[in-house]
Amino acid sequence: MGFYSRIARPALFHADPERIHDRAIRAAERASSSSLLCGAISAWEAPARDEHLITEIAGLHFAHPIGLAAGFDKSGRAAPFWAALGFGHVEIGSVSAEPSQGNPKPRLFRIPADQGIVVNYGLPNEGCERVAARLEQVRLPVPLGINIVNTNRGPQAEPSPDDAVIADYVCSVRRLEAPADYLVLNLSCPNTREGRAFCSGTPRLGALLSAVGELRPKRPLFLKVAPFPNPSEIDAFLSVVEPFSFVNGFSINLPSGKPPGLKTSADALAVMPGAVSGKPSEPAANRTIREFYRRMDRGRYRIIGSGGVFTAEDAYTKIRCGASLVQLLTALVYEGPGVVRGICADLAALLERDGFRNVAEAVGSSASQEPESHHPG
Repeated sequence: MGFYSRIARPALFHADPERIHDRAIRAAERASSSSLLCGAISAWEAPARDEHLITEIAGLHFAHPIGLAAGFDKSGRAAPFWAALGFGHVEIGSVSAEPSQGNPKPRLFRIPADQGIVVNYGLPNEGCERVAARLEQVRLPVPLGINIVNTNRGPQAEPSPDDAVIADYVCSVRRLEAPADYLVLNLSCPNTREGRAFCSGTPRLGALLSAVGELRPKRPLFLKVAPFPNPSEIDAFLSVVEPFSFVNGFSINLPSGKPPGLKTSADALAVMPGAVSGKPSEPAANRTIREFYRRMDRGRYRIIGSGGVFTAEDAYTKIRCGASLVQLLTALVYEGPGVVRGICADLAALLERDGFRNVAEAVGSSASQEPESHHPG
């Protein structure tokens, strides 16, 4: 990470963010086509196996809890490469039933003063048919998650009827379940009109889950949600989900808009539409993880936590708040490809220091030690 932060990152940060991201995906896609190259990368980058880090969730085995979050590889073009970098699981997407161009450019911005990225992509992806055909040829050494979302037809499109949105999700679940080890229904994309609030805490969530349930999903399924304004809304959400036994847990998304207290100037932020990932998203994410953990059925559900994970301490905080798996994305941009190996080495040491034999023992260990928040998230 020293070479990356001192030499590579300054050079990369002089170029347009989306252009660099596209080139990174293309390079990773080429590397993914060579099992020999992926093997060499894995030998160099993969974390050392440590018994403290082994995690079992919903019948899936994870060598460690640190995964790649959805949003980096939107169409699953380079999954073998991300596994070779040492991620304990790889989540691709979000993928929609139909291909989407996403939102107009520019739609990706760096805010280095805050260790963050402003994201307004609007879910560009190649559509479920093409993504499924690609991933059917892929066998990873780690669990593969596929994040599913309603098709974004652009800011000028007419709102879709509820039944059309539900049919869009169902189409993708049906097509993408086979190549996935687990599925995530993204209910809360902050950068599309319908994605911000279609399902959270409303009767439409029940209608969507009923339609998905008719498919009798065979893969573990998680619901991706944004931070809720107050804990009572989490209770209402959980009451809607409760009858649907195929739901295995929850994943935490970005809140919409810009959080207060950013160091980046207001003038600069004014020309950056979108939500903020990275360090600024950490407080809301941790609060949401903690509040979900306190209220959910812990014998049934598990939490996938993300938002501002740069170090082992960041990951450990999320685990102690209640997350069983932890994902990162922005840290790859700021810290480089060696970040996973470093986090895993230090996370094992933190668990051992505190007397935890494994990740599962640490999950939620601080959730009851802090007062409940009743302030807007």
